[in-house]
Amino acid sequence: MNTDPAHTDTTDLDPAAEADLRARWRATTAAAGADPATDPAPYADRLLAAWAEPRRRYHTTAHLIAVLAHAETLAGHAADPAAVELAAWFHDAVYRPDRSENEERSAALAERALPELGVGAARTAEVARLVRLTVTHDPAPGDTNGEALCDADLAVLAGAPRAYAAYAAAVRAEYSFVPDEAFRTGRAAVLRQLLALPRLFRTPYGTDHWEAPARANLTAELDALTPAT
Repeated sequence: MNTDPAHTDTTDLDPAAEADLRARWRATTAAAGADPATDPAPYADRLLAAWAEPRRRYHTTAHLIAVLAHAETLAGHAADPAAVELAAWFHDAVYRPDRSENEERSAALAERALPELGVGAARTAEVARLVRLTVTHDPAPGDTNGEALCDADLAVLAGAPRAYAAYAAAVRAEYSFVPDEAFRTGRAAVLRQLLALPRLFRTPYGTDHWEAPARANLTAELDALTPAT
């Protein structure tokens, strides 16, 4: 499993959280059919180092932990929960805010790493498909794996107001190289696109628990970015 040269930083997790993540990675790869003779620990090392890159502000190990937790909540909805969880591990493993090919490179990373671990071709392809789906967060009707992953990834939008404000601030920090006016314009366009969707969330749980608070948060942020004149 090869990553960018920058993917050599150690994680910034506390020891208990890191141990939990490593145990979860081992359990997930086993559930996905990895070869028990292949040690998954070096792959965890590289993934956790990638998620802990110092340039990240929102797409951090905290985001990984949150998406994994939401994926667990939605596991009963997915046809292949192991594929969804593996996709959560890989979905932002490669992340540069100034690049547009992050999802493609993250999917390609999964396509290299999972066969090395002994995960079968069909599940590897499904994981890569799911990672690529996070470009649009628009799964087709009946794509329960895609619905579960996309809802888990977007659940941050439904946080309590203070948590949502912290999320929005972290996004701005990741794009600190963008001038304020350009960021406000671009971010407002993203928010409008999200609010124009008939549904932000596709799973029953997401619809019931996250849709209304997410729309309230998005609307409040958009109002703050585009004050009335």
